[in-house]
Amino acid sequence: MTATVATLACDPLAGRRVGSTGGAAARAWIVDQLAAVGADVRTEEFPVRAVPQVYEAPTITWGDRDGTTELVFGRQVAIHPASADTPDIRRGALGVAGKDDPTGRWLVVPADMSLFDAYRDTHGAAGLLVRRPVDAEGWQFTMLAGPDPGPLPVLTLNSDTHHAVLTAATTGDGWLAGATPLRRDDVTGANIHACLRQPVPAGADLLLTAHYDGVGDHPGLRLPGASDNATGVAVVLEAARVLATALPAGAGLSVALLDGEEVGALGSAHHASQLRAAGAAPMVINVDGAGRLEGAAAVEAGGPAHRLLALLDQAGRHTGIPLVAGPVASDNRRYGGAGFAAVGIGAGMGGYHSPADTPDKVDPATLGAIARLVVATAHLAAAAPATLSSPIGDKR
Repeated sequence: MTATVATLACDPLAGRRVGSTGGAAARAWIVDQLAAVGADVRTEEFPVRAVPQVYEAPTITWGDRDGTTELVFGRQVAIHPASADTPDIRRGALGVAGKDDPTGRWLVVPADMSLFDAYRDTHGAAGLLVRRPVDAEGWQFTMLAGPDPGPLPVLTLNSDTHHAVLTAATTGDGWLAGATPLRRDDVTGANIHACLRQPVPAGADLLLTAHYDGVGDHPGLRLPGASDNATGVAVVLEAARVLATALPAGAGLSVALLDGEEVGALGSAHHASQLRAAGAAPMVINVDGAGRLEGAAAVEAGGPAHRLLALLDQAGRHTGIPLVAGPVASDNRRYGGAGFAAVGIGAGMGGYHSPADTPDKVDPATLGAIARLVVATAHLAAAAPATLSSPIGDKR
C-alpha cells in the first residue's frame, strides 16, 4: 500500500487532476493492478465542465512607504477559484472593500466580510484581496470546486499578509500589482470499474470505492495528493486483492475507483445514477483519506445504511479500530443520495490540497488498519443475516 501511494503521488502523475495526462497515467496503472488480481475491468468516461487551472505562476508584489515585497505563490498568495482570468498584471492603490472608492484599486476584503458582500461596490476596481488560512506548514489549500467566476481578479492572502495589506489600505499608502492567470477547461473524466465476484440471488453485494483524482499541480508547485486520496485507492486495491480469494461464498464484490471527486464528486454522481437505472442495490464502502489515524476513524452514513453501519461497527470492534460519527464529505454522499446504503470512512490526511500532502506523511499502520476494517466489514456482510440493524454509536 505504501508503494501504491508513492506511485500515485510521484512527479510524472502531476497531481492527477481530472482530464489531465497525469490522471490518465494513474488510471492506466490502476487498471493494470485490478487486472492482475483477476478482475473484469472497464473504464467509463463522463464530461466535466469548467475545471479551473492556473496556467502560469503569478507574480504578485505589493508595497508601502517601508518598501516592496514579492509574495510567495502557494504560501502568502494564491488565486481564488472565483477569480476572473486576468493574465496581464494590474497595478493599483490599495483600498478597503465597502469603504473606499473602488476605481482602480485592489480592495482588501475585511475578515468579517464575505466575498458576496464585497462585490456590492466594486465598479472599476482592479481586484479583490481576501484572507485564507494556511496549514501547519504554511501552505494555502487549492480548491477546484467552488463558485462560478466573478467579474474581477481575486487573490487570497495568508493571515499575516492580509493584516499588513489591510493596514496599508487603511492608512492609504499601499499599492499592489498582480495577475490571475486562471482558465477553465472542459475535460473528460473516467471512472474505473472492476467486478471481482457476482453475488448469488439475495446475497450481499459490496462496492468498494475511492477517488483517484487530485487537484493537480500548479506551475512550479507540486501538489502530490498522497493522503487525498492515493491512500484511499491503496486501501481499496489491497482489500480487493485479499477479498478476491477470501470472501465467503455468495457475496458479490465490485470496485469503483472514481474520477472528478475534486470538482464536485462528479464521477460518483455519474456512477450512482447508472446503478439506480440498472436496479442494483450494492452496499457502498468509500475510503477518502487514510493517511494518519488520530484517535478514531470518522464514519458518515447515507441512504438505508443501518445494516451496513452495524457491520462496520462490529468490524471495528473485531479489529480494534475505534470509530466515531463524523463528516466524510466525499463520494459516499452521492451514493447515499441516490438511495444506496453507503458509508464513508476517513482516517486523516496531512497537508490538505497542498504541497505538504506527500507520501512520507502517510502512516503505514493507518493504511493497514483501514484495510483490515474494510476486509472485516466485507466478511461480515457476506455472512451476517439480512435483518442485522444496530446502528453505530456516536462515539466509543
